[in-house]
Amino acid sequence: MAWPLSWRYSARMAGSYEVVIVGGGVMGCAVAYFVAADPAFHGRILVLERDPSYAFASTTLSWGGYRQQFSTPENIRMAAFSIPFLKSAHQTLAVDGEGPALSLREQGYLFLASEQGESALRTSHAGQLAEGATVEMLNPDQLTARFPWLNVAGIAAGTFGHSNEGWLDPHALLHGFRRKARDLGVSFQVAEVAGLERQDRRITGVRLTNGEAITAGVVVNAAGWRAGALAATAGIDLPVEPRKRMTYVFECREDLSGIPLTIDPSGVGARPEGRQYLGLVSPAEADDPPRSDFELEYALFEDVIWPTLAHRIPAFEAIKLSRAWAGLYDYNAFDQNAILGPHPEISGILFCNGFSGHGIQQSPAAGRAVAEWLVHGAPHSLDLSTFSYNRIAAGRPIREAAVV
Repeated sequence: MAWPLSWRYSARMAGSYEVVIVGGGVMGCAVAYFVAADPAFHGRILVLERDPSYAFASTTLSWGGYRQQFSTPENIRMAAFSIPFLKSAHQTLAVDGEGPALSLREQGYLFLASEQGESALRTSHAGQLAEGATVEMLNPDQLTARFPWLNVAGIAAGTFGHSNEGWLDPHALLHGFRRKARDLGVSFQVAEVAGLERQDRRITGVRLTNGEAITAGVVVNAAGWRAGALAATAGIDLPVEPRKRMTYVFECREDLSGIPLTIDPSGVGARPEGRQYLGLVSPAEADDPPRSDFELEYALFEDVIWPTLAHRIPAFEAIKLSRAWAGLYDYNAFDQNAILGPHPEISGILFCNGFSGHGIQQSPAAGRAVAEWLVHGAPHSLDLSTFSYNRIAAGRPIREAAVV
């Protein structure tokens, strides 16, 4: 199938590309890989990344979790593609016989619900089973039998993904996509994008902070938490903003290295990381303004996370905090779900934004969908039109209950 006529472009001039991807994190590299790997695409691809060290990238500061336990069918279907892709990435993304070692730890996710949240948990579970997910519903007695380290006081039910859920090395996935994309001919440039170039109802390229202009047939906005600000330079309202999330690393005398990633009804979560453990919680909406700093904060751990974990997992009463780090979600303030595909009125731009903490696990499915929009005019492997920009313009949010 030919490249859609509305986006067809001939990159014959210096500084011109068929595709320019703004953002070289896991999303930008996934899109680059899937476009370059499509036999129907013929052209030049450029990925622009401001920080090649990825020291402050959302990708490398994430927990690297993957799961099936969502409430939105499309999110479950994205997992159904992404998880097998992740499991075979050492082959699919191999270059010269060497593929990325993602170090998958398939220990599951355990979502716990109080009496107030039980109905929503059961509704989500029914939807997961309907999509073929391997998730069990457990009552308090079953939870105690399966997880003797767990205090089930105040717990009405739990769901456990006994397979196809766990976590991986996000650095390895990012560089696996990046290395494979380069092997397929994708160019990478260290540069910071100052803004989008727009003529009437078309995006024609980008301009860099050094004044250089790069012309593009299509610009893919994969700028992570900067995506909203980037879109605004062309007069496009994209409700994506940075939200700060703290991760706390602690030690415990008792060995619980085999436990799943466990989410308390309060939203406090924890999982093993080698012989240490990670803990987090998303702040209440009133205490969660847009922020782009990386300053360490400890009050949340002392006041919320530690007391909650000590109650839910008694062995965590005696723990020692060893370090912490801050990362940023590319937070979709509209409905916390991905924004994928074209703008309904402005051509020459595709969105791959707003994953709100789900980017690592959704990168294969999102990258493939955006690539198919670009090369074929619409996704043909999986219908993800529900995540299009149209819902934002129409004011129709899609609520995902299982946001961690």
